[in-house]
Amino acid sequence: MKYDFIIVGAGLFGAVCARELKDKGKKVLVLDRRDHVAGNIYTEKVAGINVHKYGAHIFHTNSAEAWAYVNRFASFNRYTNAPVANYRGEIYSLPFNMYTFNRLWGAVTPEDAKKIIEAQREEVRGEPQNLEQQAIRLVGRDIYEKLIKGYTQKQWGRPCDRLPAFIIRRLPVRFTYDTNYFDALYQGIPIGGYTRMVENMLSGIEVVTGTDYLKDKARWRSMADMVIFTGAIDEYFGYELGEMEYRRVEFETEVPDTDNFQGNAVVNYTDEATPFTRVIEHKWFEFGRDETGKPIPGTVISREYSRSWKRGQEPYYPVNDEKNTLLYSRYKALADKEKGVYFGGRLGQYRYFDMDATILSALELVKRL
Repeated sequence: MKYDFIIVGAGLFGAVCARELKDKGKKVLVLDRRDHVAGNIYTEKVAGINVHKYGAHIFHTNSAEAWAYVNRFASFNRYTNAPVANYRGEIYSLPFNMYTFNRLWGAVTPEDAKKIIEAQREEVRGEPQNLEQQAIRLVGRDIYEKLIKGYTQKQWGRPCDRLPAFIIRRLPVRFTYDTNYFDALYQGIPIGGYTRMVENMLSGIEVVTGTDYLKDKARWRSMADMVIFTGAIDEYFGYELGEMEYRRVEFETEVPDTDNFQGNAVVNYTDEATPFTRVIEHKWFEFGRDETGKPIPGTVISREYSRSWKRGQEPYYPVNDEKNTLLYSRYKALADKEKGVYFGGRLGQYRYFDMDATILSALELVKRL
């Protein structure tokens, strides 16, 4: 059987490409080596709760185009991301806002908070040379020590003074009592979970899961005019130029004997001593209610641990430092010579994408094709 396109990866990027190409009359096959669709936004029911199996995903965007697109395949609730930080038992509001500044310093007015931050920023003069200096230059020593340092070091697996400054180009600081983490016009969670949304995108399209394209690349390639590959670009080329670095995430999910474990969907643990980066209580993404509006008894939590990546493990996000960016540029040169194969998504393009950017990038690729 001959296809116009084989799409490798049934995550969001691949699903959008498949939907658009199918609607343009193309014959499409989608492959994924996992045993399910939806990639890292996959949700599964546990104790009646939609659990974000690969970490929390909150859709947020300022793009009317991206918002209209996802609403073709799901109805969204009004969830607003308002995480909190736990620093050795002290609770702070995120992003940094007047609640945070009052808890830290007893600041009551924006002017009080601004004076403290401005004074602390002066510790770093000139161009910041690493992430630690960059963070202090942006928000001061106190916020850095309690709410950035430990979390960031756990996330990246190395001290902040050994991380490049550009990782934190800006930090949201609000001199209001606004606890909405995302400064976005549109925000929410698909009712019924992300898996259902992606399944709707892939409706009427041939999908084969549990199949690794790279294990039989020549055969699959012979079956299609073109391939869209959303896996890791260095893996596609057999790591012939060397491995790029990734971070991965491990999840420890449990069903505790309570109906309310932490009172919030997302709690970040910002001290270095706590081994996990955050705890997700999944029911609060949908306000603790099922689709009929009935309260859900019980709860499900997931602790997240950031880990280094080794070949054969699932990569989650790229390490976009200078060394890896240079290596990616060499792989990109190889990719550009690969006739009839197009690379997309965060692993195919070795860059972090929010979900809306993933969708827009996929739509742009289909337009070009």
